[in-house]
Amino acid sequence: MQKIKNIIIGFGKGGKTLAKFLAQRDEEVLVIEKSNQMYGGTCINIACLPSKRLIIEAANGLDFIDAIGGKNEMTSLLRSKNYHMLADEKTVTVLDGEAKFVDDHIIEVKTANGIEKYEGERIFINTGAVPVILPIPGLKESKFLLDSTAAMEQTSLPKNLIIIGAGYIGLEFAAMFAKYGSNVTVLDHNSDFIPREDEDISKVVKKDLEELGIKFELGIEIEKVEDTDDHATIVYKNSAGEKKQVDGDRILAATGRRPNTENLGLENTNIKVNKWDAIEVNKHLETNVHNVWAIGDVKGGLQFTYISLDDFRIIKSQLFGNGQYTLESRKNIPYSVFIDPALSEVGLTEKEAKKHGIEYEVHKLPVAAIPKAQVAKDTRGVFKALVDPQTKQILGATLYGIESYELINTISLAINQKIPATVLRDQIYTHPTMSEAFNDLFK
Repeated sequence: MQKIKNIIIGFGKGGKTLAKFLAQRDEEVLVIEKSNQMYGGTCINIACLPSKRLIIEAANGLDFIDAIGGKNEMTSLLRSKNYHMLADEKTVTVLDGEAKFVDDHIIEVKTANGIEKYEGERIFINTGAVPVILPIPGLKESKFLLDSTAAMEQTSLPKNLIIIGAGYIGLEFAAMFAKYGSNVTVLDHNSDFIPREDEDISKVVKKDLEELGIKFELGIEIEKVEDTDDHATIVYKNSAGEKKQVDGDRILAATGRRPNTENLGLENTNIKVNKWDAIEVNKHLETNVHNVWAIGDVKGGLQFTYISLDDFRIIKSQLFGNGQYTLESRKNIPYSVFIDPALSEVGLTEKEAKKHGIEYEVHKLPVAAIPKAQVAKDTRGVFKALVDPQTKQILGATLYGIESYELINTISLAINQKIPATVLRDQIYTHPTMSEAFNDLFK
């Protein structure tokens, strides 16, 4: 059994960044990755980058198969780059294999050459998350079932695509496949469309998606999935209790992802896992076992690659800084949903402000009023912000419109740095740009 200073299980964003940082300090690092198709992590290989590449190509009118080919070239290049980023470091070893704890600090790795055993002084668990497949009769067994990864590996465009789940991932795929030419039907048990959002926002988002040709069946209960030779049939009850069915040549399950802890052997350790399969951590990302940390999706919470990167900053602060940067330091995290156009948000919604009894004033601006939107020939959407009526601090913003994924970062910065809305209102912006919308939004 070899003793290793640092063991990182999983080649994701936080883990790979930590490995590089430790290597630059001449510390020994063993990075264990189950699949050689996952060097660099989920974002690079099967999530953020490939999906956004396909979304952009759909908007550009590229053929689906050509877009898949271009996506594969990109991910292959990035995968190789990420592998060499670590493997070429003299103190880093990248090991292909499946890791399993046999004790708090001892790990067995099943490789092509057999089983190897390692003892880690420090261990960082960075195994990400896996798709959730609901226990619907016939769904898991259907030969037409796809998860988000398989949906981006298809060799032909689905003619009739059924998406189970109207969450943000499901909506991104719905918009993308509709633009490539698929007939898309989205099924969801929630009767409210994107219920986290304010009703005025969700209403216009749904309208725009329906204009892309997407059909929504909300408030439904799926009874079963049945296969024939060339398609699957989903039988469900609609919101009125009527039995309905829909046929498709592909079914995409977009019903969330859960922390990937199932085969880690945590039952052989004292590491605590909650009822959602997430590893429990404190504000420094430490587990209850000394010198064992969890990074990224595996610890539960928001599943974004930039959260995993920020997890690295927390561990860096603890191991090599003053330890003052913790989970408690993390506030007002922005996110974007890459539908058509993009929906981006940070801070409070009006719904949340009302629930918590927070005073606010609403600022709204139709995207059609922004000159850049007219130039870009896409005037769909609305920008909405909440402002404290006394201090003029921004409480939150929901930006639905083109380039919102860029603008939301400015709003997030303003909130966290306590820059009042009046400063954004009076700022001089280049023209024509979407950012100059802040002049009018915060009037």
